Amino acid sequence: MSQRIERVAPDSLAARAGILPGETLVSIDGTPVLDFVDYQFLTARPRLTLLVEAADGARHEVPLRKRTEEALGLTLESSLMSCPKTCANHCMFCFIEQMPPGMRESLYVRDDDWRLSLMAGNFVTLTNLPSREMDRLIERRPSPLYVSVHTTNGELRNKMLRHRHADRIMEQLRRFADNHISFHCQVVLCPGVNDGPELNRTLRDLASLAPRALTVALVPVGLTRYREHLTPLRPYTREEAERVIEQAEAFQREMLPRFGTRFVFPSDEFYQLAAHPLPDAESYEDFPQFENGVGLLARLRDEFLSAARLGAGDPVVPRRVLMATGTSVAPFMRELVAGCPMPGVQIEVRPIVNRFFGESVTVSGLITGQDLVAQLRGAQADEILITESMLREGEDVFLDDMTLAQAQEALGIRIVPVPDDGAALYDALRGTEE
Repeated sequence: MSQRIERVAPDSLAARAGILPGETLVSIDGTPVLDFVDYQFLTARPRLTLLVEAADGARHEVPLRKRTEEALGLTLESSLMSCPKTCANHCMFCFIEQMPPGMRESLYVRDDDWRLSLMAGNFVTLTNLPSREMDRLIERRPSPLYVSVHTTNGELRNKMLRHRHADRIMEQLRRFADNHISFHCQVVLCPGVNDGPELNRTLRDLASLAPRALTVALVPVGLTRYREHLTPLRPYTREEAERVIEQAEAFQREMLPRFGTRFVFPSDEFYQLAAHPLPDAESYEDFPQFENGVGLLARLRDEFLSAARLGAGDPVVPRRVLMATGTSVAPFMRELVAGCPMPGVQIEVRPIVNRFFGESVTVSGLITGQDLVAQLRGAQADEILITESMLREGEDVFLDDMTLAQAQEALGIRIVPVPDDGAALYDALRGTEE
């Protein structure tokens, strides 16, 4: 696969070698450049030869010598990741299959691409890897990868993912470990399916691959009201969530002296479901699965309290503030702000019930604009704080395509998106956010 060169950085290695925009990169050291991973891997060598094709079709070789970390200075027309591999599974717990109809097309895209796992931390199941692609992955040795395991019981994994090759997971992970490829794991737990003894088996199998198996995150299944004709599943009860936490903590106590890591981490949702006190921030080590909702609240609490200590006595903007949150995190937020009162600032934490996806969806990031407006209409406040995760990344748009401006106009109150950062939350409550 050839890659058209869109830009050559001035005074770069490629520019000095005479490579021009509009030419085509055919191969590096005889290997076609399939994607960004290939490009990064092949250009990391100190000596390499590029085969370049000019606009008239003439080809010429360009030998280069460089420092290992030195970039060539090429920008290729294709992002090399514009066509990610899509998911071939039909997981019994798939959230996308529970989405309502009529939403924007991007919300229905299911990627399952090991390259996105390396570059963006996306979780992959590895079920769509033919042997040739697995060989290429092993040769490139990407680390760390993020793998959706769910269970190491091959028969059960076939059933959960509904893919005939899902049972190869331990074989694939052993090959990663044997080739010094590290990986983080995710287990989406479904009550009565892959928890209890099955979870114990999964944790022990994955621990046998440590230290290449770095961590395991335990996440409760997310269920919307759009589950017609799907596998019957139910949410975790408080007692069941507590048992998952106890099982994980027992395994942590076993792993810590052996490997210097707790290895397995229940997501924040489990602690909220069980009404169980959150661990200290230090218990999450270096927050390896923060983006997976593991340790987010503990870190936010730690940052918030640190900011409050440092900012004690600093001026605040007197006003009425309404914090709109998911129902599961509301008790945590009430306790957090109550512990650091700000004279002159009246703070109300208002949980938003998710009517759009269903009341069993309790996280803040899945609150839609229409639910926010419907449940805050008539509210008396000078300002509404929401988490940035309610909005599409880089845009002021909710999941249901309502814009932030539309929500503000409907409520007649300023809405302030706040990053998932305790210091930023503290400043937003004081009225001093940037």
